[in-house]
Amino acid sequence: MPFPSGPKVSRRCVLRAGLAGLAGLSLPDLLRLRANASDSARRDTAVIYVLQEGGATQFETWDPKPDAGSEIRGEFSAIKTKVPGVLFSEPMAEQARLADKLVVLRSIHHPSTQHSSSVHLIKTGYYCQPAMNENEMPSVGSYAAKICGPVTPKMPPYVLLYHGERYDGPHFLGAGYGPFTVKNDEDRPPLRTPNLTLLGGVTREQMDDRASLLNTFERERRVLDTKGQAGAMDEFQRQAVELVTGPAARKAFDLEAEPTRLRDRYGRNYLGDRFLLARRLVEHGVRFVTVGTFGWDHHGDLWKDMRRNAPRFDRALSALVSDLFDRGLAERVLVVVMGEFGRTPQISRINNLPPGRDHWGDVMSVLLAGGGFEGGRVVGSSDSKGAVPTSSPYRLECVLALMYRHLGIDPAVTFNDHSGRPRCLLDVRDRIKELEE
Repeated sequence: MPFPSGPKVSRRCVLRAGLAGLAGLSLPDLLRLRANASDSARRDTAVIYVLQEGGATQFETWDPKPDAGSEIRGEFSAIKTKVPGVLFSEPMAEQARLADKLVVLRSIHHPSTQHSSSVHLIKTGYYCQPAMNENEMPSVGSYAAKICGPVTPKMPPYVLLYHGERYDGPHFLGAGYGPFTVKNDEDRPPLRTPNLTLLGGVTREQMDDRASLLNTFERERRVLDTKGQAGAMDEFQRQAVELVTGPAARKAFDLEAEPTRLRDRYGRNYLGDRFLLARRLVEHGVRFVTVGTFGWDHHGDLWKDMRRNAPRFDRALSALVSDLFDRGLAERVLVVVMGEFGRTPQISRINNLPPGRDHWGDVMSVLLAGGGFEGGRVVGSSDSKGAVPTSSPYRLECVLALMYRHLGIDPAVTFNDHSGRPRCLLDVRDRIKELEE
């Protein structure tokens, strides 16, 4: 049951209590806004959204073209997977061994090849103006936070695990539906969660004293309260304190609780930490987790960069998928791995860089795991050059619609924007029919 709405609580009140805000936001505000969410989709499903920002190459991941000419094929070999007849590129070797648990969409497309509009598309389902650095529509994670809330009380509904660049915010939904952000530097492990600490070394006892002082300040206002709002505010303040100092969130974010063998399985690096933390978060009741990987904008040095970064990605993603299945979470947790567009069939050189591939929106590959979908499947295909879909073409927004439906959210539902205009979660929201057969 949602808690009743209460009066606005300022960020200053939270700071007085010695709390670090959620991404600079008032925790009581976030909790109060969350409580106004609809009950319509409150079930235990969750999404882990793995971003390949920069635009992942389809050739060097899940749609290699071994029979194409050298100007298209690239330096990597195509390797067999556990699914007969399905080939992956050699950097995806560990994923190839569990391909029976994966679904590959090889015919996703959209017309843009511009970074900002395409990044905005994969995070919101809408293009933005090229010069924009802020959301022009709410992110998928923010909608999930508003409509669903967390799976488990006292957990944030939406968590962002990477440096965080742009378009992850709530826009007209309001600041309370922004992500809880955990940043870590690729060159400086381990991952840390500073948002779950008290400011300035404040102890729990000091926190209790300050909360008591706040209660004293609120007594006079309660005398004049005729709508029961003060009690609701107290409840949100209590939840805010408990989120930061209580055991639920701290337990979920504690990677040290994992066995050494499992941490080694994910990889002792920034990607291993992010993917393992994503699993812990959905297991403990976070609804939507966005995970950053590395820069996939390979205009030059494609194969050199993939040899450096792809093994960590392959290992961490494979460990995540296997872990979800081993723990019985694959039915309720959907993993989506997607970039903003694909890469050109023709290998190119720009500004005298070593060879790479340029932006290509006409076709791209997307990976799915879990969500109750039968694995070992390839949906759609691209032509012999990896240039255009030849079967089952679907717009990129259809993958976002799949995520919404997994969470029990109708992507046709509307919310009013700042001008009062009703806006659908997605204008393009076709079902991927092959996954419903």
